[in-house]
Parts: sequence; structure tokens; C-alpha cells
Amino acid sequence: MNRQVTGNPIIKHFFTADPTVLVHDGIVYLYTGHDEAGIGHSGYVMNTWLGFSSNDLIHWQDHGILLRATDFKWSSGDAYASKVIQRGGKFYWYVSVTHAELSGKAIGVAVSNSPAGPFEDARGSAMITHDMLPPTENEKANLDPTVLVDDDGQTYIFWGNGTCYFARLKENMIELDGPVHIIDLPDFQEGAHIHKRNGWYYLSYGYQFPEKVAYAMSRDILGPWDFKGILNETVFNCETNRPAIIDFRNESYFFYHIGALPNGSSHRRSVCLDRLRYNQDGTMQQIIMTSEGV
Repeated sequence: MNRQVTGNPIIKHFFTADPTVLVHDGIVYLYTGHDEAGIGHSGYVMNTWLGFSSNDLIHWQDHGILLRATDFKWSSGDAYASKVIQRGGKFYWYVSVTHAELSGKAIGVAVSNSPAGPFEDARGSAMITHDMLPPTENEKANLDPTVLVDDDGQTYIFWGNGTCYFARLKENMIELDGPVHIIDLPDFQEGAHIHKRNGWYYLSYGYQFPEKVAYAMSRDILGPWDFKGILNETVFNCETNRPAIIDFRNESYFFYHIGALPNGSSHRRSVCLDRLRYNQDGTMQQIIMTSEGV
């Protein structure tokens, strides 16, 4: 079903959260988590990921549920923040879920021949588990993966809760290629997003708590990273803040979530969209959040 959306939030018929966005063949594909917590419930209830697409950022086609946390047979559930990318004619969906047998959260990857699915587990097992990390007692450490295929074809994954981790991926996109490293970022909470533009790498993330979005820049994806400050302030009626950034038709856009729909909250969130502007030196201007959107 196509729906014309006027203003923010851009999806109004479901609670949506943790956006990840892909541009393919002139179409914007938006993938979100789905908050299903009841009114007044103080925890996350997230079982599925939803898909939407648009060729103008105004009319959105609802593709329904594209992936479930339990589509990963080794998972007990919990559909946390994710990232979808394209490589070699395939679409890879990196997700964070709760492992059914091992302690803590884990990162898995699904694959499809189409951005609209169907997606299926690419490995049959978790790609990153708690025991693969530098020693930590944080069982939520494996949250919110974000992935970048660099210009030379090397792929990198960033993720974390409380600590930001990164590693190389093998060419097959479903295995780590070497050890897990730590990036020292000020007040890193979670919700990392990596993108590249004009030779600059940008690492945006949930900063402090309640979360703002801050970012760092580097000329080398391996660092060092130069902290640049706040990109997006705390949002309405929501303690978390997870960015997604794209270029589309010669403009840049910033996706995020708030708690603005009726009965919204930190556990009943809604995805929004506003313009992103860069300065001449490559730094990003702070987002002006609007009710009008784009």
C-alpha cells in the first residue's frame, strides 16, 4: 500500500524505530524496528523488522514484515537496531538479537537478492557473540551494527553499547576478518552509524543519556577519529536516538526516531526525516528537527 505522508513522523500507522536506509535504483528503502510495547510498558517489545520504500520521500510503500528475530534459529528473539547494505547484487541485513544459548546479545546477518526480500539467515549461526569481544561484563555489548563497504572493497562493521567496537569483514560479508578493536569515543552509548563522503569518514552515534547524536570524523577508517560535537539534540518524548544518513537526488537526509505519535514514548517510537547539510570543511551542520519534514 502506498501512503502519502505529510510531515514527521513519516510512518504514522505503526510505531517504528532504529532506521536504516538504502538507496537502490533511484528508490529509497527504509528498514525499521517495530515497537510493540503496550501503553505504559517500560521495556522494549520488538520482534520484527519492517520495510518501506519511496521514490520521492513523500509516498511510502509498506512492504510489511521483512524479517523476524526468530528467523535466526539460534536467536530467542528481540529485534534491535540493524543495518542493510548492498554488495555484489545481494543485500545484507546485519541485526542484533538475543542469543538463545549463549549469554548476551549477538549479531547475525541475513541476505536477499532483492532489497524488498525475502531475507534469510546467511550463516545459520551468529556472526559476533559475546565471547569474541575484549573482556566485558556488559551483556548488551553487541548492539546496533553499522557496516560500510569502502572504495577499495574492504568492508568494516562497527557496533556496541557503552563501548564502540569495530572489525573487518571478509569478502563473503558474513565472517570477521581479524580481531575486534575498540574506538575511544566521548560518552558513547549505542546506535552507531558509519558513512563516507568526499574522502571523509563519519561515525555518528548515540551520545550521553538521554541520547543526543554526536559524531567524529577521520580521513582513515582505522582512525584516529576527531570528535566534532553534537549533530542532533535529544528528541521529543524519547530517551534514545539512532541516526541514518543518505544522499538522494543531490541532497542529504537524516533519519531518526522520536516518541511523537499518539501514546508514543521511549518504547513506542516513530521514524522522522529532515535535511542534512555539510559545511565547506566537510563538517555536518546540526540537524534542525521539524514537524514539516521534507
